[in-house]
Amino acid sequence: MTANAVIPAGVSPPDSYPRPVTGPTSADETHNPGSWITHWARVDGERDALLFEYQGRSYARSYKSFERDVAQLAALFAQRGIVAGDRVAILLDNHPAYLEAIFAGARLGAITLPINTRLAPAELEFILADATPSLVLTDLRSADLLDQLPSDATANKINRISVPSDPADWRSKLEPIPPLHDNLAVHADDPMLLMYTSGTTGVPKGALLPHRKALYNSLNAEGCFGINARDRCLVVAPLFHSLGLHILSLPVLHAGACIVLQAGFDEDAVLEAIARHHITYMGGVPTHYERLLARLSQSEPTRFDLSSLKFLFGAGAAVSVQTIRAFAERGVVLKQGYGQTETSMLCCLDEDQAVRKAGSVGRPLEHLELRVVNRESLAGSADNWRDVTTSGDAGEPEGELGEIVVRGPITMLGYWGQEQATRETLREGWVLTGDLARIDREGFITLVGRSREMFISGGENVYPAEIEAAYLKHPSILEIAVVGEANEKWGEVGCAYVVMARGKACESDALRQWGREVLARYKIPNRFHAVSGLPKTASGKVQKHRLGQGVSGTS
Repeated sequence: MTANAVIPAGVSPPDSYPRPVTGPTSADETHNPGSWITHWARVDGERDALLFEYQGRSYARSYKSFERDVAQLAALFAQRGIVAGDRVAILLDNHPAYLEAIFAGARLGAITLPINTRLAPAELEFILADATPSLVLTDLRSADLLDQLPSDATANKINRISVPSDPADWRSKLEPIPPLHDNLAVHADDPMLLMYTSGTTGVPKGALLPHRKALYNSLNAEGCFGINARDRCLVVAPLFHSLGLHILSLPVLHAGACIVLQAGFDEDAVLEAIARHHITYMGGVPTHYERLLARLSQSEPTRFDLSSLKFLFGAGAAVSVQTIRAFAERGVVLKQGYGQTETSMLCCLDEDQAVRKAGSVGRPLEHLELRVVNRESLAGSADNWRDVTTSGDAGEPEGELGEIVVRGPITMLGYWGQEQATRETLREGWVLTGDLARIDREGFITLVGRSREMFISGGENVYPAEIEAAYLKHPSILEIAVVGEANEKWGEVGCAYVVMARGKACESDALRQWGREVLARYKIPNRFHAVSGLPKTASGKVQKHRLGQGVSGTS
């Protein structure tokens, strides 16, 4: 099978996107990640590819049976008229059909569109209207969500495939379909996935991700995690998020290892699965690990066996130093990573540095080029960008602050239908991440915040993430988010929303006084609001645009 040149509706011609330097490539089925499953089915077909836990039972898929499922689902897509360039939306909770659909879509050259199942109806309607998929996979819960949309919404015109929750029923549904084992020959730069950003600013954008990105991100993950065919990776993060899909699941299947997939996060189910399936690593967001620590502290020391774990991996948002050290005291390495939907993995903190460099996200991975660049120099050509000084150099004990920029085969093609946003983010082959960071002499990256979150108080640049990191060391603060607000005297000042430990009061004067010991005076928030929780995306990132909406508390 050979791909024709396909330019999806709503996307500018591929040549209009800056491309990383990957060299000329002709269409080839080996560029297609669908060939990974074909390969392992042929080489070692009886090896476990996927275990899915459903209602207390584990459903196993060998690579041979997983290839059969992918081939039959690809044939079903083709029967429904899906061709290269069409979008196939996936609106499911974690389920074997999710991963089958990713590879089945790739096999046909289609663009799969993972959608957050926790979206409000208006948010879902926006994405479906923006991406115009030809087909959507749903389960009962997500079908109900679609049915809530207006009768004239785009969603009501999309062909649906209903996925039963029981994997055995889903298998029965695919069984009669003649399989399609051929993988379409694609170019490395052909689009494979369309993933919408988590929308921490309130406006999601669709990042168009090529086939090459799946490969090189998998190679980076294999280098960071040391994945081998004997590994078993527990995936509880939702597959509509880059952590669950790109950082965990796809690299496992590229390496011929095994995914243990759970429909959602439950502390006991996670801890029991680690022992029962001899899990070697898992990935999660900070909230997952805080909940696991709380559960471990409530149980008998020998109840949960974690001895099979090589490490835990944290992403999506910064894992606190306290959490990393708490796991280290239990003999479990919790390593931190960093990436974006537009790039996937960029940095990883190795096991042997997890405590010594706690708070850092590690050093850049192999298949990319990363720089921390002086933000003022970004206004000019990339040839004139200036790298920041590192810790201890040029009289800068903390290291100079700059923006992370990255290029290489792990980058997106651009934003779906948004040429202006693409031009702002992709510059001369570099992705401007918007993430502010410092770099030390050893090359370790420490995130400081988002460029768009910075505010100016009395002429000084203030970075909320720096304030948040300082206040998380306060013994009575569990979570904190800082935003800038208008002030007549200073222009802007900080406003903090804090989740206090049980039984602890939010006393602004005392918190400001405590802050003076660790922060410059202009960085200390002017007001503190006690809240029961912070609004977050599925990946654990705080949605700061929602702070203050109906929030009540002390100040």
